[in-house]
Amino acid sequence: MRIALFITCFNDTMFPRTGRAVTELLERLGHTVEFPRGQTCCGQMHFNTGYRPETLPMVRRFAEVFAGYDAVVAPSGSCAGMVRDHHRVVAAQYGDAALTEAVEQVVPTVYELSELLVDVLGVTDVGAYFPHRVTYHPTCHSLRMLRVGDRPLQLLRAVKGIDLVELPAAESCCGFGGTFALKNADVSNAMLADKMRHVLDTGAEILSAGDNSCLTHIGGGLSRLRTGVGTMHLAEILAATEGDVR
Repeated sequence: MRIALFITCFNDTMFPRTGRAVTELLERLGHTVEFPRGQTCCGQMHFNTGYRPETLPMVRRFAEVFAGYDAVVAPSGSCAGMVRDHHRVVAAQYGDAALTEAVEQVVPTVYELSELLVDVLGVTDVGAYFPHRVTYHPTCHSLRMLRVGDRPLQLLRAVKGIDLVELPAAESCCGFGGTFALKNADVSNAMLADKMRHVLDTGAEILSAGDNSCLTHIGGGLSRLRTGVGTMHLAEILAATEGDVR
C-alpha cells in the first residue's frame, strides 16, 4: 500500500522518533510510506476552543495534501479523531460543496496506527521484540471517538519478550485533555495522581499509549516523583526488533 504519514504537530515538534518508528514498522511490513511536506495542523486545538471558522483553512489543506493515498496513518488517536469526526462538520458549516466532497474522499482513508495494522493490513504480529514489563493506557480519543477497542493490546500481546500487565482503571482519563490541563489544573492534577497510582501498582518499567500528549502528561508526573517508570509510544515498541538497542 501507498501510505501517507500524518505526523501531527505534537509528534513533529517534540517526538520525531515516533514518526520514524511508524515508518520503519510499515516499511518492514512491505508498504511504501510517504511524508507529504505540505501538511500542517489538523485544527483540533482551534476547533475545541471555539475558533471553528479558523479551522477551515486547516481542513482544506488536509484534504488537499492527503488526497489520493491508499491510507493515511496518524500516530495519534486524538488527531485522527479530529479528522474523522470533525472535518466533515467544519466543511459542511463553513466550507463549500467542493470542500465537502474533498473531505468525504479523504476522511475514510484516515486511520490511527493500531486500526491500520489490525483492520486494514490484517496483522497483529509485526515481528517486534521488546523484553520489558509494559502497561498500556488507552487514551480518551482512541477509546471513545475512534473506538479502537483492544486493537493496541492485540498488537502488544504478539510482541516477543514482552511482559504485558493490565493497567487498573485503564479507561479513566489521565487528566490532560489539551487545554483542559491548563484551564483546570487542580482537577487535571488530581486525575493525574490517580492515573500514576494505577501505573505504579502494575510494577511496569514502561507505560505505553497511542498518544504522546497523554504520555507527556503522565510521564511528567512520574518523572517529577522520580519513579523510574519510562514512557514509550506504541509505535516505538512495535518497531523494536531483536537487533535494536533501545
